[in-house]
Amino acid sequence: MAAAPGLSLTAATQRAVTHWPKGRLLAASLGLRARREALSSSPEAGEGQIRLTDSCVQRLLEITEGSEFLRLQVEGGGCSGFQYKFSLDTVINPDDRVFEQGGARVVVDSDSLAFVKGAQVDFSQELIRSSFQVLNNPQAQQGCSCGSSFSVKL
Repeated sequence: MAAAPGLSLTAATQRAVTHWPKGRLLAASLGLRARREALSSSPEAGEGQIRLTDSCVQRLLEITEGSEFLRLQVEGGGCSGFQYKFSLDTVINPDDRVFEQGGARVVVDSDSLAFVKGAQVDFSQELIRSSFQVLNNPQAQQGCSCGSSFSVKL
């Protein structure tokens, strides 16, 4: 983004970013957030954020009731070293981060967030299976062919 004459890149970015999509956690400082977005190739997948695809939001709205949400955890195991675990839950713990978009919520504990920050959660429906998946995980070096497990970038 080119800055307008007399404005720094940060000020120009702050002026351009006036609407925050629901489902994004705001950083403590707009200036810090604007700099982070200006440097990011994908502003929607900012540092420490989880994005939800439209199909994920739609499916969560269909299957959750009341205070239910989708919990995403990362556990040791799988053919690549770590695996994603999805479950429906109703309890938010003190170390959880909540990502909400369009009324659908995905909750990730702080330990797991380190392994999936910047990723996207999707719902995929195929002939042989339907499942939630983690896509475009910048923390993953490689994954298995089914997409359930991954190895971490060092």
